[in-house]
Amino acid sequence: MSEPHLTLRLKESDDVAVARADILPDTPLPSERVTTRERIPRGHKVALRGIAANEPVRKYGQIIGVARQAIEPGEHVHVHNMAMADFERDYAYCADATPTAFVPEAERATFEGYRRANGGAGTRNYLGVLTSVNCSATVAKAIAARFTPELLAAYPNVDGVVALTHGTGCGMADSGEGFANLQRVLWGYAGHPNFAGILLVGLGCEVNQIPFLLDAYNLQPGPLFQTMTIQEIGGTRRTIEAGVERLKGMLPQANEAKRTTIPASELAVALQCGGSDAYSGITANPALGAAVDLLVRHGGTGVLGETPEIYGAEHLLTRRAENREVGESLIERIRWWEEYTERNGAQLNNNPSPGNKAGGLTTILEKSLGAAAKGGTTNLVDVLRYAERLRKRGFVFMDTPGYDPASVTGQIAGGCQLVCFTTGRGSVSGFKPAPTLKLATNTPMYRSMDEDMDLNCGEIADGDCSVQEMGERLFRLFLDTASGKRSKSEEFDFGDNEFVPWQIGATV
Repeated sequence: MSEPHLTLRLKESDDVAVARADILPDTPLPSERVTTRERIPRGHKVALRGIAANEPVRKYGQIIGVARQAIEPGEHVHVHNMAMADFERDYAYCADATPTAFVPEAERATFEGYRRANGGAGTRNYLGVLTSVNCSATVAKAIAARFTPELLAAYPNVDGVVALTHGTGCGMADSGEGFANLQRVLWGYAGHPNFAGILLVGLGCEVNQIPFLLDAYNLQPGPLFQTMTIQEIGGTRRTIEAGVERLKGMLPQANEAKRTTIPASELAVALQCGGSDAYSGITANPALGAAVDLLVRHGGTGVLGETPEIYGAEHLLTRRAENREVGESLIERIRWWEEYTERNGAQLNNNPSPGNKAGGLTTILEKSLGAAAKGGTTNLVDVLRYAERLRKRGFVFMDTPGYDPASVTGQIAGGCQLVCFTTGRGSVSGFKPAPTLKLATNTPMYRSMDEDMDLNCGEIADGDCSVQEMGERLFRLFLDTASGKRSKSEEFDFGDNEFVPWQIGATV
């Protein structure tokens, strides 16, 4: 590999460059006018100048930490000599907000989806068995298991029957943030357009009572939304049998659903990353951001989450807020997280994970700056609480934890019908009922795990494709997947174990 391809400097003002390959000691980097003093692992940082102890270190043109000690040009910059540090952010509310150049309506893209009776637009056609409490999880799984491929073969327009189980619903306060989170999740899934029908199953004596949920969110039972409790039906076996019969009754009507042309303006995509590496913020995340910009220009919605993983980059989002209220809503959520982690004896900067660090990420600031790129460049139009229903189209932020299953559960409950997940280390998961696209950040991982990855954004780092070109490819993949093209995670039938409502508060 020739010297110009050994490193990548993201901004002219950066103090470090990223190694494109393992670089041996004493390797000249003429374009940077430095020589490596030690081995620089692929994806890791090399110092481009002398950095004094306690001096800020910049990447992406932003502060990613401070030097623990004096760092010489050509040295490896990582956890041994750079650390997290707090610094003043200039939120500059709305400073970078600009009018969005929308595509004329007559020219906007479309996808082939399911038009629901309430006007919603679905990308898949599932039946779901939703649980109000952990006590009904076994029954729900047993009901779903009865719907084998052989039985469902008679209903080719139904994508499957999925049991959505969780570990809470009782032993919890019947008010407060945790209870509200669970209620919003169940409400969001019960009315999600990727479901043709829902059977909600409870035990009967739990804190999270089904009648309360129905009243609080004005949910009306009907042929395609039914509820039952184990205690009322008469035990496990009878409830399983009754549940199976109810879903069998839904199947013919669910099978009548046909795909029809729907504007891309009705598509909402959950933006996620997991198993990140140093290339996440260079390839896949910016490419996803470019695709989101296209989706927003066509009137659609991109939903960024994982509040702990935009910590340190939130000032870049407040600058894009369409008004001050939106920007201040984001900072209010940041302050909540600072208080939440402090009272639980943790810190927001206890990230990145060991896998992230092995991939070259040193601090949460560095990780967040790369993660925020998933949101593209358009205005931030709204900030939502966890699992809150989408209110506006455009680029939206939802307050979620960084734990991927809990984060995506909230985004789907909010109305996302598609998930796009970038990964550098190689995450494997899926999130029924929303199809999930996996974007590899680097070519070696893509080649190793090509059966799990839908798109190789490593081509950007290889010099074979621009960020914008990859974004355009990904936007088309959004539409194709929304129209029925199966994702790699769907081929492996992921998604039954990734329904994880975010639990907050005491278990009592």
